[in-house]
Amino acid sequence: MVHKLVLLALAGALGTLARYGAAGLVQRVHGTSFPWGTLAVNLAGCFLAGLIWTLSESRWSLSGETRTIILVGFMGAFTTFSAFILESGELLRSAEWTYALANLTMQNVLGFAALFAGIALARAI
Repeated sequence: MVHKLVLLALAGALGTLARYGAAGLVQRVHGTSFPWGTLAVNLAGCFLAGLIWTLSESRWSLSGETRTIILVGFMGAFTTFSAFILESGELLRSAEWTYALANLTMQNVLGFAALFAGIALARAI
């Protein structure tokens, strides 16, 4: 278990550094008026999550632990947006329409509500 946690932490550190580098590079190239770096990282993360998930199911013989280290460790630190999209896509693929809509709606609406609640609390303190 300790070995798995160390690998998750290392993969997470690499994902963080990859996100920082990629987002920073894209932002420097395209300017600061729009969050191009975040957009690029989120889209790349969604693409890579779909690619890795599908290949690990059909062509690569990755253990569940290795898949977890890659998808949760590296990809989770690279962008949690890819996990949100991957999970929503799985709900759609499984024809769980209500859950898919609920996930898409709650993540966005409640996410904004939580953001503004945090802002309001910080201003009130």
